[in-house]
Amino acid sequence: MNIDEIIDFVRALGGVLVLRPGPGDGSPEIAWGDTFFYYAPDGVVPAAQPFATIVTKDYPGDGGSRLDRPGAFRVNIAAGKDAFVRWVGHDPRATPADGDRGAEDVLMAHPVYGAAAWLAVVNPGDRTAAPIRELLRAAHDRARAQYARRAARRLGR
Repeated sequence: MNIDEIIDFVRALGGVLVLRPGPGDGSPEIAWGDTFFYYAPDGVVPAAQPFATIVTKDYPGDGGSRLDRPGAFRVNIAAGKDAFVRWVGHDPRATPADGDRGAEDVLMAHPVYGAAAWLAVVNPGDRTAAPIRELLRAAHDRARAQYARRAARRLGR
């Protein structure tokens, strides 16, 4: 899977706001080139974290993925506790610090946000394509449900 295939897949889920920060848009330079996915059918960035991201570079304190390699990127997905346990075999708060965080096409705990039940894949390929799609659908569904709950609260329901 490449970045554009992932973006197209997520966009097709419906109601998704895709942010791709770049020069001149007011975003911090560190975010340029990355992609952020929000459930926002109204097109307004919600007061919530994205449900998935694609990063193209190492962030401070997060060099283990070795995204400084040409063409390297990492898909990050807010998986939720149950999916996290299903895919990595342990509670998010018990995320081990060992392992090769730069291994390609391997579904793993996010190197920084694993404790928050985020999963990650560096340079996804054939092995992780189906799990990524499943996880992105589920993350989108949770974000959509959260959006609906917030909208209901705003309307006093």
